[in-house]
Amino acid sequence: MVHQEKDLRELVIKTARSMNALGINVNKSGNVSVRARVGELEGFWITPTGIAYEDLVAQDIVFVALDGLPHEEFAKQRKASSEWLMHAEVYRHRQDVSAIVHTHSVYATALACQDLCIPAFHYMVAVAGGNSIKCAPYALFGSEELAKIAAEALEKENACLLSHHGVLAVGGSLSAALKLAHEVENLAHMYTLTRQLGEPKLLSEAQMQEVMERFKKYGQQ
Repeated sequence: MVHQEKDLRELVIKTARSMNALGINVNKSGNVSVRARVGELEGFWITPTGIAYEDLVAQDIVFVALDGLPHEEFAKQRKASSEWLMHAEVYRHRQDVSAIVHTHSVYATALACQDLCIPAFHYMVAVAGGNSIKCAPYALFGSEELAKIAAEALEKENACLLSHHGVLAVGGSLSAALKLAHEVENLAHMYTLTRQLGEPKLLSEAQMQEVMERFKKYGQQ
């Protein structure tokens, strides 16, 4: 069990460093978590606040219990990311989600700063699970309000923009969540360029539904 816990914590560190290496995050911004169970406690491992990703070791990764109660065995941990409430709320609402990646990627965040969603300008928008990648309303970082807003935005989709803030992507694994966050930034870049060419021409709801049905059979089954 101890080795499994360490492996998960090291995977959180690897994912956090990968965000920066991919260019979808900078410095200590953003955060990463993975759902876990420690003993009888259900919760998640999350990056700590205020520590550069390249300096992290497994012991720095923080366990947060979903019951919201303090637990003596974790009292001497590092302080969790300022966004731990947001991660907890998403995990409570989405039992199918095993990992969360939050970035401040440039193009997606630029759109979020204008309260713009990413509409169906390209079929790959459906990779997030809907006809668009919505932009959730603004709320102060680290607040209960933002946590509730984020969970609501991800009720049916697997990624959203956070107004004047960044990107939130979820998945069945850390790898899946990271890949989705990277794809959202790529789409945001393409959409920004498309807007410069004129009014974007959007795919219809029926066309996007066809894409989502095709995605169910895409790749190695």
